[in-house]
Amino acid sequence: MVSIQDWFKENKIIEVEAIVPDVSGVARGKIVPAEKYSQENGMRLPEGIFLQTVAGDFPDEYYDDTIKTDGDIILRPDLSTLCLVPWATEPTAQVIHDAYHHDGRMVDIAPRYVLQRVLKLYEERGWKPVVAPELEFFLVKPNTDSDYPLEPPVGRSGRPESGRQSYSIDAVNEFEPLVEDVYNYCEKQGLEIDTLIHEAGAAQLEINLLHGNALTLADQAFRFKRTMRETALRHSMYATFMAKPMQGQPGSAMHIHQSVVDAATGENIFSQKDGQPSAHFHAYIAGLQKYTPAVMAMLAPNVNSYRRLGPNSGAPVNVNWGYDNRTAAFRVPMSSPEARRVENRLPGADANPYLAMAATLACGYLGLIEGQMPSQPSDAHLQASADDLPQTLNEALRLFGGCEVLRDVLGDRFVEAYRAVKHAEYLTFWQVISSWEREYLLLNV
Repeated sequence: MVSIQDWFKENKIIEVEAIVPDVSGVARGKIVPAEKYSQENGMRLPEGIFLQTVAGDFPDEYYDDTIKTDGDIILRPDLSTLCLVPWATEPTAQVIHDAYHHDGRMVDIAPRYVLQRVLKLYEERGWKPVVAPELEFFLVKPNTDSDYPLEPPVGRSGRPESGRQSYSIDAVNEFEPLVEDVYNYCEKQGLEIDTLIHEAGAAQLEINLLHGNALTLADQAFRFKRTMRETALRHSMYATFMAKPMQGQPGSAMHIHQSVVDAATGENIFSQKDGQPSAHFHAYIAGLQKYTPAVMAMLAPNVNSYRRLGPNSGAPVNVNWGYDNRTAAFRVPMSSPEARRVENRLPGADANPYLAMAATLACGYLGLIEGQMPSQPSDAHLQASADDLPQTLNEALRLFGGCEVLRDVLGDRFVEAYRAVKHAEYLTFWQVISSWEREYLLLNV
């Protein structure tokens, strides 16, 4: 096997971006001269990087009680993620790292570890999850003043989109130079894009990644989001994965298709030999229905996330399932028995890919080992149905902290750390007075 330093020399690498994904899915780490990067020794960073809020703050209570001295952890590379940074001006490599304590234990509040922890549970049962994420996002005009609403960018025609253009080829081609660069950058990083379409919103696009190993696909989704933002900046636009960036426009989701195969045979455990749905298939859906409300804080991790899940939003507001029913939270696409799968339509595009996959796979795993039956599949229009899910981040965090069986699956220390970070973000948001309040309440109440 070629050493990492030999790979650097072969590709004339000058710098290395040593990356670790944080709780919000932000790339943290260090940029290191290639000749000083040591795979064997790893790198050191404070453990507190996994307790940083999206606003750059830290939850004081958890930080003081649990981290205390904020000692160093060691980052070690996963060489399967080693690739070029295609937009860099000088030859630069990037590699995603796992975090370890000095005694060799993996850091249990690191998002990448949380997913690995869940996958280990499947492995112990002789199972292997297969996933395929679909990521929606908006292209918008550069916006340097957060008090002003976002607007669609100008495309090749010189005009912004004024109406919805679902699946329009011409609307995608408005951004052809950007799309070509995205495909080029993804190819150089080994990101396997299946399809790209125009979604319902103005300048809203969606990419589908090819199905595969959950950790690999989480790495790819994590890198794609960064790639898309970098590419948009080079075309004088922003790419945003906010769940609900614009009033009057649909939200952006990260739908996750998932199935489970027998690790020994590769056969889909959701199907019987005669091609009919198996007991495992129904138990998996039952687990999604039962436990998803308790993991919504991982699938909808920000205060903005719940605007996407409002009434008549086009997003599911239930825990129903159905065959090819896009108004249900859990859609079963029409497929062959070998490809039988469930699409979880609840996660937002703003979710950390590692944590979103860990959450949905944890729910399915609990369903598999409990062996329960789901509700009857629905072919009704469900978007006006009764709300089955938490309506705010604060409510979601209460459910998240109160589910003991999920604590066992995800790790108690992670659950407490995640709650602390997201509660700190919620409190920061709560202090902000919105323009709506000033507009309608200032002189009228």
